[in-house]
Order: sequence, then structure tokens, then C-alpha cells
Amino acid sequence: MAFVHNAERQVARLLDFYAARWEYEPHTFVLERAADGTPRAAFSPDFWLPDHSRYLEVTTLDQRLVTRKNRKLRRLRELFPHVDIVLIY
Repeated sequence: MAFVHNAERQVARLLDFYAARWEYEPHTFVLERAADGTPRAAFSPDFWLPDHSRYLEVTTLDQRLVTRKNRKLRRLRELFPHVDIVLIY
């Protein structure tokens, strides 16, 4: 499987080691729409853990990425408060 970043590959290996079922980026949440309803911003969490009903988002400690991910997670939680998501650094 092709991952966007090596950190995602490492998390997948860890999940496999513990025999946790996971899916890679299976869902996309629209965070913002244009006036005509077209999606302008969206977010696809890295992993879905179906046995736990939880999403995992992986990021490195690069401050630019952390800030951007936190902003997207904040918006996701505002729009979809029922979604259980954890950010892993």
C-alpha cells in the first residue's frame, strides 16, 4: 500500500503488529462548501479503526503541519461532533 508519509507506514505496521483492523483514508469529511455547494475544503483522516469506531490522524512534529492539522481537526469537531478522532504526533 502507498502511504503519503513514512510516519503513516510506521503506524500501519504498529497496528498490524497488534492485529488491529484498520482502513487507510476510507472517508472524507467536507469542512467547507462554496456558495453553489461545491466542496472547498475537506479532510480525510489517515486511519479508520472499525472495531473501535475511531479515526487516527498522524502528523510529524513539523510545526507547519501540526498547526494545519490542528486547524482541520478543530473544524471537523465543530461540524461532526460525533466523530471520534485522535491526532498522533
